[in-house]
Amino acid sequence: MPDPIETLLRLPGASDGRLLHLAREDARDAVYAPWPSWVSDALRDRYRAAGIDTLWAHQAEAAELAHAGQHVVVSTGTASGKSAAYQLPALTALEAGRAADLRRGRGPTVLYLAPTKALAHDQLQGLHRLTHGWDAVRAAAVDGDNTREERMWARDHANYVVTNPDLLHRTVLPSHGRWARFLSGLQYVVVDECHHYRGVFGSHVSHVLRRLRRIAAHYGADPVLVLASATVADPEVSASRLAGAPVRAVTDDAAPRGEVAYALWEPPLIESAGGENGAPVRRPASVEVAGLLTDLVAAGVRTLAFVRSRRGAESVAMSARRMLAEADAELAERVTTYRGGYLPEERRAIEQDLRSGALLGLASTNALELGIDVAGLDAVVTTGFPGTRAALRQQFGRAGRDASRAAGVFVARDDPLDTYLVHHPEALLGAPVEGTVFDPSNPHVIGPHLAAAAQELPLTVADLALFGEGAEDAVDALTAAGWLRRRPQGWFWTRRERAADLVDIRSVGGPAVQIVDDATGRLLGTVDGGRADTTVHEGAVYVHRGETYVVEHYDPADQIALVRADRPDYTTTARSVTDIAIVAERAAVPWGRATVAFGEVDVTSRVVSYVKRRSGSAQVLAEIPLDLPEHTLRTTAVWWTLPGRVVEALDLDPAEVPGAAHAAEHASIGLLPLLATCDRWDIGGVSTALHPDTGMLTVFVHDGLPGGAGFARRGYDVARRWLAMTRDAIASCACDTGCPSCVQSPKCGNGNNPLSKRGAVVLLDALLAGAPDDDAADVQPVGAPHPR
Repeated sequence: MPDPIETLLRLPGASDGRLLHLAREDARDAVYAPWPSWVSDALRDRYRAAGIDTLWAHQAEAAELAHAGQHVVVSTGTASGKSAAYQLPALTALEAGRAADLRRGRGPTVLYLAPTKALAHDQLQGLHRLTHGWDAVRAAAVDGDNTREERMWARDHANYVVTNPDLLHRTVLPSHGRWARFLSGLQYVVVDECHHYRGVFGSHVSHVLRRLRRIAAHYGADPVLVLASATVADPEVSASRLAGAPVRAVTDDAAPRGEVAYALWEPPLIESAGGENGAPVRRPASVEVAGLLTDLVAAGVRTLAFVRSRRGAESVAMSARRMLAEADAELAERVTTYRGGYLPEERRAIEQDLRSGALLGLASTNALELGIDVAGLDAVVTTGFPGTRAALRQQFGRAGRDASRAAGVFVARDDPLDTYLVHHPEALLGAPVEGTVFDPSNPHVIGPHLAAAAQELPLTVADLALFGEGAEDAVDALTAAGWLRRRPQGWFWTRRERAADLVDIRSVGGPAVQIVDDATGRLLGTVDGGRADTTVHEGAVYVHRGETYVVEHYDPADQIALVRADRPDYTTTARSVTDIAIVAERAAVPWGRATVAFGEVDVTSRVVSYVKRRSGSAQVLAEIPLDLPEHTLRTTAVWWTLPGRVVEALDLDPAEVPGAAHAAEHASIGLLPLLATCDRWDIGGVSTALHPDTGMLTVFVHDGLPGGAGFARRGYDVARRWLAMTRDAIASCACDTGCPSCVQSPKCGNGNNPLSKRGAVVLLDALLAGAPDDDAADVQPVGAPHPR
């Protein structure tokens, strides 16, 4: 079997400047712990039959905490057996409750929640293998794919249900009377891959869990929450915020691991290709990844390439097969694509082919990032930063899962964050610093869940503490609007429609726009109203399940977009003009003569055009004007100011100042995702040399969703670190005047003009000169409205 690390070092790109950094982690021995005394011989025998004779220390510690009634989050690496931490106490409870179950027709139950149906079904298959033929466990999946009969059986007979938060929100909780048998016995709630619950989705799920705990208490149950997470910063803090209750963290990973090498790889500049305003561009990361996949497969290294989109994954696999076919037609047949939606038997066939060596290469979306067990890999290649270092570790962890040597390669896209990371390896490969960011107090989130809770059971004053900050104001607003009515027993839902239908927990931002195939009339999907102008405007390229469409007609008033199937050789990006007004300053901290602040803002924007770029490159083909209405978004922002006298004293020509602020804004948006677990498309920004509300040079970065998602607040809390990283990213970029790797933005409404790379460094140096030693997280907020 070829050694993946040595093979990687022999690749052509390893010696021509593309391999910027290689870090090695030594192999690690396992730390074992005895089986808990409360685990029965019958259950231990089942684990032994599955090849698990001993427990690692973190599995035993987490299982003991959960069995003792303590909410717990186990935050350890990929392939560290986190499932045993919740299965041991859960299956023990079901086994112990079997006799009572037979006598009374009810007994202990377990609810397992996963962010995707694929992961839920994968876990169910593993549970079936472990408990096959054991009448103490009656497990079933409940999701949108069930028949009515399957769902009824699960509701009436199952004692271990796997599902997702969406179905819990829309079906189980609103119809809790039908689920009374299951909810009254609820002993454990498992929240798997809980680091995926961030942003608005995380805010929604936090309230779904609070509603679940409230309903369970109504039926006399007090379930223990067991959360599983990748290695992230402050898992105890984020898990407690998600659960709405104190959670203990288990973080010492005791699982064995083979030697791993992590490579940071940057594609070369393309001399002949000019980007926007003549900026240099790099070879597309997907092209580079196809070459790496080809070279590794040719050397016999079993390799998985992660690509951001289904179409991209198909393109990478196709390119690799084509290049391999030129040398060996048989090798080309040993590369394929993996995507979401595969059946369990298809995944098992792929896993078997990897183990046997029949399959050497896979190109996949992040469908394989979650805890789905695809074994037999030697190397992983990741196309662009996947959003968090936890996600990158999850992807790299697909290789070497049997404690063998493994390699992980991160290939940078032409993007400020990616460029920063490959040139600052300590920021990527060190201890995790990003927090799992979400804001349960967002009024656009908490309001609909309080309405849903009131329809499920009358809402009482005592319940408001469970839902946390913002609950009292939200109830007052719902009552004033006539949606809730207060009576002696509490607040009641007054409307005919289901309150749970007020919101899609994976989004927020107005009524959804339907996307319809004009030729067939088939509904392809929906897009949030708040994002529709930028994603389904006329002429936009829209990708659905690997198929490409072009929008022929978009009517914001009718909330419909008509599309036609096509395969254009370009992509599209909407451009908008934006204005911003400060509504209320909630917190502020002086940085010498500068100020960093956080608060509420109104962002007024209008999509004015879209840009066509040649697929796989940054080459601009055309910019087409659009005529769309103006929208105003009330959200949260972090901003910094520099007084005019400070700016005048800097080494900047007055004409250079707007471009300097603009470049600093772009770069700071590009770097915030490293600290705030967001995507650059989740946030926006505005910069001006003189803002009317502050009277100074001001740079804003705002959340792109109503009420905010917590990203801007996170930026304020870690402002010194964030803005220092931004300054270093700009200064260290190899370009002369600015490029997509530092200060250019693909979504800039002004066509990336004006921009001053040098000026941005000068401004940020002046700002950081007065920065405190510590970040501003503990600064007391000031709640008064900003003077207008």
